[in-house]
This record gives sequence, structure tokens and C-alpha cells, in this order.
Amino acid sequence: MQWEAVIGLEVHTQLTTRSKIFSGAATAYGAEPNTQACAVDLGLPGVLPVLNADVVRMATMLGLAIDARVARRSVFARKNYFYPDLPKGYQISQYELPIVAHGHLDISVDGDSKRIGITRAHLEEDAGKSLHEDFSSCSGIDLNRAGTPLLEIVSEPDLRSAKEAVAYLKKLHQLVVYLGICDGNMQEGSFRCDANVSVRPRGQAEFGTRAEIKNVNSFRFVERAIDYEIERQIELLEGGGRVVQETRLYDPDRDETRSMRGKEEANDYRYFPDPDLLPVLVSDEFVDGVRATLPELPAVKLARFRADFGLAEYDAETLTAERGTADYFEAVVAAFGGEAKLCANWVMGELAAALNRAGLDIAASPVSAAQLAGLLRRIHDKTISGKIAKDVFAAMWDGEGEADAIIAARGLVQVTDSAAIEALIDEVLAANGKQVEQYRGGQEKLLGFFVGQVMKVSKGKANPQQVNDLLLAKLKG
Repeated sequence: MQWEAVIGLEVHTQLTTRSKIFSGAATAYGAEPNTQACAVDLGLPGVLPVLNADVVRMATMLGLAIDARVARRSVFARKNYFYPDLPKGYQISQYELPIVAHGHLDISVDGDSKRIGITRAHLEEDAGKSLHEDFSSCSGIDLNRAGTPLLEIVSEPDLRSAKEAVAYLKKLHQLVVYLGICDGNMQEGSFRCDANVSVRPRGQAEFGTRAEIKNVNSFRFVERAIDYEIERQIELLEGGGRVVQETRLYDPDRDETRSMRGKEEANDYRYFPDPDLLPVLVSDEFVDGVRATLPELPAVKLARFRADFGLAEYDAETLTAERGTADYFEAVVAAFGGEAKLCANWVMGELAAALNRAGLDIAASPVSAAQLAGLLRRIHDKTISGKIAKDVFAAMWDGEGEADAIIAARGLVQVTDSAAIEALIDEVLAANGKQVEQYRGGQEKLLGFFVGQVMKVSKGKANPQQVNDLLLAKLKG
């Protein structure tokens, strides 16, 4: 029998507010346990939640970016369940009337485009965190995260493979970081995903029984977890068993999912409107104001880079993958004044490699966009060769100053005087008579050897193209 997977993702996006969704407590990551949970976060008697206006603005930004409906009236509800790290015994969330509904994202997998529906995006508070690794016979509870604002983004069950799921997740990750509403740090839990997976005979309209894989926090693990779960369910059904609706956890060390608990339904949570919070009313003027603040979105920026800078699709995709990289590249082009391809090559090549080695974000680059443009001008006007430019870049990275100052201090100006280059060539040919005979006898691949020798004696300063042209003329003479 041919099987088809049906996958939907619930993505918990931590919003980049400085304070929590219903209190003034800080949201900074990495504080000592239980130092950032105030009386409101703990639900102590006599306290009342007050909505952080920033979360409404950020949710509206997402709604507009995914072409969704932004509700002019949305309601917070209490989602009741017991868990040790949920101090109130309920979570404040949105249920029947979410702030964002009916949007979409377009993805591309293996050259094929597909539109993935987004059912809803609703605001809610995060729970605390249970800590197990530092305790031998018990668990610790850290409530710093309790009350941190989340936007839960729920897709339609439109995904049919782990590859599609990862493509959607990466596209959504890129979008929320571009918008500035989430830092996207998956290691810190700022962007994490629950995957609902089921299988059915291909062509069947009804969905199979789904299992939920909880809290997966890397693209690679999402793909591996979904692939494992698809295979597990198919093997179970083909063996005459049945899939149980449940919540499962992914174990990356064993590369498997394992049962955690039975999957709750909405009625298990006994949702009801939170009596302490008024409905959220959003005006048309507010939405229009948020729309005016939206940055250029990734797909629009990619198309503009291709049209305005004449970049290949791969280059444009690479440069627009992160907003910081795109901004840096545009700043280099503006300061340099032309040759976008040369700028792209250096941003994607030498700069990206240096950032990767140092473990730095592009915003923390020791070489500014203006400084890199200054170096590229010296390549463009043939003051230095591309090879020497790499040495100059390394010196700039180490804080030795601007390209022009380094070139002057080290005497790196490229030799373009034909007579001087000819003298160097004569020296090399005289010292390698045997290779000259071999070249003239038909071993033309030795040209590279001669070019290398001339560049060596010139200490890399000779213009490579002139060396190549003059060598060919000399060797044929």
C-alpha cells in the first residue's frame, strides 16, 4: 500500500519584548533561576494581569506579513491544566478568537513551489521550565520564563514530507527575524516547534490518527523526528496495529520518538474567557500604522536584488537569507558605487568565512561595510591583486586600519609597469631553461608554473593578467 504523510506544525515564537506579556518582569535570557518571576507571573492572590501593548503590535506585524486577517476583536482565555512549572494552574492564551487567522507562506522544495496555509497565530504566556539534569532524585523548577510572551503560529495540515516541514519552518524563522519580532535563537528556546504527524493511504480524504512531537528546537531534529514518526506509524499500521493519539518526545541521541502522555483535546483544557482581561480591540488606524512600519520582506528583497544588482538566484538567496547580511551587502554596494557581483563575492566569501571562524554575527564584524568597500575599490582599480587583497582584509580584520593605510604601510601596490614585469619574466625564464624547452615542446600546462614563479619573485605584486599575457608572448618568441 502507498502511504501519504499529513503534517501540521505549531511554532512557538518568543516575542522580543523587554518585559513579559502581563507583567513588568524582565524577559532577558540566562538569569539565575527564579529571579525574574514576579507576583503576577506566579498568579499570587490579589494581582491582576495587564497586557503588554507591544505584543499586539508584533502579532499584527506577522498577520500583515503572511497576508492574514488581523482580528479587530480578540479574546484571552484560561487554558486549565496542571504541570509543576505552571504556577497558576492555568495558562493565559487565546482560543476561539485569536488575533491572527487565515494566512499563508509559500515554500519551495526541489524547485517546486507550494502554498502552506496558516490557520491562526495567537498570543499566550509561556510556562516555566522543569530542570532534571542537575538533580539526582527530584526536579527543579525555574519560573523565569513564566509569563514570557509567545505567538503560537499554527499551520494547516498541508505539509506532506519532512523536507516540506523544514522548508516551511525555515521560511517562517526567516520572516519573524526579518520583522524583528523574534530573535530566532532555537538553542535558547525562542523558536521551537510541535509537529503533528499522521499517515493515510494515498488518495484517502480522511486524516489518520495523529501523534504530536513536542518541543523540537532545531531544523535537523525536526526533519529526523518527522521521518522517524512517519516510518513508525506506517510500520505499525502495516503490522496490523493502530496509531494512538498521543504526545511524543524526540530523543536525538537514539534518533527516535517515544511516548510522553496521551494527547489532550480542547475540552480537556476547559477553556473559558479570562475574567481579568478585557477583549483586545484593534482599530483600522492601528493596523495601518503597523503596516507603515513593516520592513521590506524577504521575498520582495530577493526579487529586488536580482533586478537591481543583476545577481544570480543563488547569490540573491544567500544574501537575503538574513536581514543583517542583506543590509551589510547593500551598504557595501552603496559605498563602493558599483560592481555588485564583486561585493557579493566578498560578502559571501572572505567576510562570511571570517565571521564563521570567529563565531560572530555580521553586526559584530570588525570590518565595516565602508571599510570593505574601500578594499574593493583598490581591487577594482588594480592597485592590488585579489590575492594581496586577502592579506589586506586579514590585517583589517585584526584592527590594523583602513585598506589604503595598510597597502601603503606594507608597500603592497600592484606592479603594472610592463617593463618591470618583463624584467621579472626574463629572470624566471632564465632560471628555468629546461621548463621553457618543455613548454615549447608542447607541454603548455607549464604556463601555470611560470605564472606562479613570476608572482613569487614579485611577492604577489605583479598584475596577474599582465604576467599571463607577457609570458605567452615571451614563450612563443
